[in-house]
Amino acid sequence: MNQTSDPPLPQLPTGIWVLGFVSLLMDISSEMVHSLLPLFMVGVLGASALTVGLIEGIAESTALIVKVFSGVVSDYLGKRKALAVVGYAMGALSKPLFALAPSIGWVLTARFVDRIGKGVRGAPRDALVADIAPPEVRGAAFGLRQSLDTVGAFLGPLLGVGLMLLWANDFRAVFWVAVVPGVLAVLLLVVGVREPDVHVGEGKVNPIRRENIRRLGGAYAWVVAVGAVFTLARFSEAFLVLRAHQGGMAAAWVPLVMVAMNLVYAASAYPFGQLSDRMSHRALLAWGLVALIAADLVLASDAHWTRVLLGVVLWGVHMGMTQGLLATMVADTAPPDLRGTAFGVFNLVSGVSMLVASVLAGFLWDRWGASFTFYAGAIFCVIALLGLLRQAPFTGSTSRVQ
Repeated sequence: MNQTSDPPLPQLPTGIWVLGFVSLLMDISSEMVHSLLPLFMVGVLGASALTVGLIEGIAESTALIVKVFSGVVSDYLGKRKALAVVGYAMGALSKPLFALAPSIGWVLTARFVDRIGKGVRGAPRDALVADIAPPEVRGAAFGLRQSLDTVGAFLGPLLGVGLMLLWANDFRAVFWVAVVPGVLAVLLLVVGVREPDVHVGEGKVNPIRRENIRRLGGAYAWVVAVGAVFTLARFSEAFLVLRAHQGGMAAAWVPLVMVAMNLVYAASAYPFGQLSDRMSHRALLAWGLVALIAADLVLASDAHWTRVLLGVVLWGVHMGMTQGLLATMVADTAPPDLRGTAFGVFNLVSGVSMLVASVLAGFLWDRWGASFTFYAGAIFCVIALLGLLRQAPFTGSTSRVQ
């Protein structure tokens, strides 16, 4: 095909960039805490790996499950921004709880509040991205937002490392600093994003009516199933942090593991998002699973920092290839007035998978060790890859899902 004859793609709207920088600021705030939290729980509060896995599983699955309710509400109201503001505000207000935490119970509460906020904002924000971006560049739009989000995800741990070295491993002081970018994210969202009037004149939609649920269709159901399998095959990144520390890396330097992963993730998400606008979605998903299999095998083989670094780089490539792509597939297969619900249900199913995967990983780690945990992850990936390759492609709104 002569690609030189293709018409030029439209530019990404300003609102997409603003939403990306909002995500960047909030991820700086969150990852300053999350990159150090496993070590804080184990080294300061005396938690086990199973407890870390359970808290991480509950926290992340809570965020994903709450998205279904916020997505439904955003569709019913026909408005996304207000819910997104509430969610980002909850994330910012949770940060002082980590700094004050005297026990695992406080940490669980703080993670719970933080992830509820993530759940409240997640589906409306993703639906807002889909509402603002022209369909021809939707993959690039999700890739850009994910890329800027991930820039924050590596700047946060990097700032955490610097402050830990400066303040002699004072976890709580670092957690206090994390409040600042969280508040800035909320302010930028309030003043910088104008919500398009995409539902004006259509009336309110009740997303849970049977006829509206049926409108989501088989193509969307296939995307939900694929997302669940991917989440089951990839457990919490907290175990990457524990693997690095297991190899003898000092506590102050351990967040560099997340810096490396998120640097690769940020660098790859936008290019792979652009690529997804032009190629088979299923093929790109399959290559993403191949990258995750390679990451698991490398991480299982040795805890030396060079192996861990290679493993987290491959993990980051996998994330860059698949996360924005799955969001694009949800947006492509859902009716515009049901996108909030579609993202919510997608993340509800993924949330259950995340809880199962993280708790199982913690159990395997405590019982048989780190290597067994990562080998088990690779086996799940192989099963998911075989299922993806054997599944007949669905008939969707675009041939790129074939």
